[in-house]
Amino acid sequence: MTGQDLDLLDAIQIAMEAEQKAAALYADAAEKTRNPLGRRLFEQLAEFERHHYDKLVDLEKSLRGKGAFAGYEGRELSMQVPGEVGSINEAEKMSAMAIITMAIDIEREAENRYSGLAEQTTDPTVESMFKQLAEEEHSHYLILSDAYWSLNNRGVWA
Repeated sequence: MTGQDLDLLDAIQIAMEAEQKAAALYADAAEKTRNPLGRRLFEQLAEFERHHYDKLVDLEKSLRGKGAFAGYEGRELSMQVPGEVGSINEAEKMSAMAIITMAIDIEREAENRYSGLAEQTTDPTVESMFKQLAEEEHSHYLILSDAYWSLNNRGVWA
């Protein structure tokens, strides 16, 4: 194992910790959000971040020589609830906006982290995984940005 591998393993550890924190944040947000669309969005994001964590564990084991890494296919976030749910009261709106603002920052940081990791690695399979993870985090960022805009400008989850 080279020094670059150790740096990559350190970066993967940091990414794993960030995924666990993001999953916990989203799980907590889901519990606190009374709106069904908001709750479902946060539940799905929590599950997505746990999935990312699991795939990073697989990658780490592979790099440490403890198994084969099959690559990462990626996945999409799919909302299976109505596209818009009625207005919410001002206190709930402010709470939701604070959570969404924090989540937007988390997703932006994750996207940047994975993009940086993709540039650091020389393994094409690992590079592809990091690029896919960056794209997924960017997708989450866009979804959360849309939710923020809708709550801020229309007072509804959409």
